[in-house]
Amino acid sequence: MKILVVGGGGREHALVWKIAQSPLVEKIYCAPGNPGIAELAECVHIGADELDELCAFAKAEAVDLTVVGPEVPLTMGIVDMFQEAGLDIFGPNKAAAQIEGSKGFSKDLMARHQIPTAAYKSFTDHAAAVNYIREQGAPIVVKADGLAAGKGVIVAMSEEQAIAAVDDIMLDKVFGAAGASVVIEEFMDGEEASFFAFTDGRNILPLASSQDHKRVNDNDEGPNTGGMGAYSPAPVVTEKLHDIIVDSIVRPTVAGMAADGCPYVGILYVGLMIRDGQPRVVEYNARFGDPEAQPLLMRMKSDIVPVLQACARGELQQDSIDWYDKAAVCVVMASGGYPGAFEKGLPIAGLERAAMLDDLVVFHAGTKLKEGQIVNNGGRVLGVTGLGNSVREAIDKAYEGVAAIDWQDVHYRKDIGARALNR
Repeated sequence: MKILVVGGGGREHALVWKIAQSPLVEKIYCAPGNPGIAELAECVHIGADELDELCAFAKAEAVDLTVVGPEVPLTMGIVDMFQEAGLDIFGPNKAAAQIEGSKGFSKDLMARHQIPTAAYKSFTDHAAAVNYIREQGAPIVVKADGLAAGKGVIVAMSEEQAIAAVDDIMLDKVFGAAGASVVIEEFMDGEEASFFAFTDGRNILPLASSQDHKRVNDNDEGPNTGGMGAYSPAPVVTEKLHDIIVDSIVRPTVAGMAADGCPYVGILYVGLMIRDGQPRVVEYNARFGDPEAQPLLMRMKSDIVPVLQACARGELQQDSIDWYDKAAVCVVMASGGYPGAFEKGLPIAGLERAAMLDDLVVFHAGTKLKEGQIVNNGGRVLGVTGLGNSVREAIDKAYEGVAAIDWQDVHYRKDIGARALNR
């Protein structure tokens, strides 16, 4: 088989790494890819949002299956375009990708199908949003309706902070068109977890549990990011809770999407808040989480390719995935200043040293090759992922890899996985 992976971040490096292990695969392309991915696949200079070029490339190269990593091409309709061209592609179509592309769409879906989540209201009028905040009080959560690269959610601990967030989103347009409307939600406290399931639009195949770390600094302080690290399994998701999540959230979501006339195909990501053993949905994503994909795919024993193909063809019959009985921890090494402004083009040292460590993979996210040297080229630069017999061992392995790598102003959290240890 020939496979095309769309995207160029850490999640896509993890997907390429896993797909490359399949005996079914003879050739992998990745568009646009990155220097880490280039060791496993042929990188093609086409952007993830250049849909016409991607489709023409897949046709010309007789690609058997395309796997879409990021959310933007999904919300733009890449799946619809490829299917019209008679090409197999893994991911939800444009209508179904609204589950991530619009917070209002996803909240309305949950309300219609009695899926547990926070109480909410959507607003396109600034004054009405401000009045609602004053009525409800704080803490309260303000979300830009559209895509904002994981940064459009503000957990406001005061009314002033919430109103300032609405001003930023609706008046100052800090997230551009994503802020044309806002969703304002009840604050939920508890412990977060990420839950993933493959689906062909009818059948589901749940993955192992995982948990990510959204805030930029230790002890969950500082602004939200795309994710500073993740681990799997997440002890907060017990066997009993796993079944509750599947029965009260995942199945009703997939069935609800089908009933609403936009069946959801691909990987469904459910961000959860868990309190007193009861899960509620924080958000949905229409793709693998990044950085959760890295530890999950490190732990996956089964061949991923038949699952991806079965979902794309509406033929998912597999009812379980084999996992290595190990833990995996991913620590994100980021550019100094992220999620704000940061300097690019800084040379990264120590990648060869880290590559020599057993049970460790360094997934590239925001890197680029410049004059023969790998440099930082994004906010989240590397996902250093370690495997161990326990979460403690996996943490130690990941940080052994982190210690081998360095560049100017590098930033990373030192407490990834601590919540699992505290259990």
